[in-house]
Amino acid sequence: MSVSSGFVRDRKKTVTKLIIIGCGGFIGALLRYGISGAIQSASKSISFPYGTLGVNVIGCLFIGLLAYLVETRSLIAPEIRMFLMVGLLGSLTTFSTFGNETFELMRDSAFILAALNIAAQVLIGLTAVWCGRAIACAVWG
Repeated sequence: MSVSSGFVRDRKKTVTKLIIIGCGGFIGALLRYGISGAIQSASKSISFPYGTLGVNVIGCLFIGLLAYLVETRSLIAPEIRMFLMVGLLGSLTTFSTFGNETFELMRDSAFILAALNIAAQVLIGLTAVWCGRAIACAVWG
């Protein structure tokens, strides 16, 4: 086997993974739009983002369920895991990934890192939103 044939095989595997994740992401984005819209509409509220809260909770519930099955039962093939956890749930809500990673830190007794993750995600995220708005205001006034 030549080096180039190994490279081509690895590249095909990478492309396949990206397609699997992309398909899941496509479906997750559509679900996010539909579910968050339905929840927001049902709430009849314009002052609180119930739709976003709803998809975040749903995503956290499902990523917790899937993570448990992957960790304890090995019931989910790697390709299905990529499709569901990285693609679909990642597109539905990145908050589910944040929730799962924070839970894993706490489960592993890394409480300081869990607290740091929570604080950093919220504070840095809000700061980035503020910076983005400030840049847009400065550029486009």
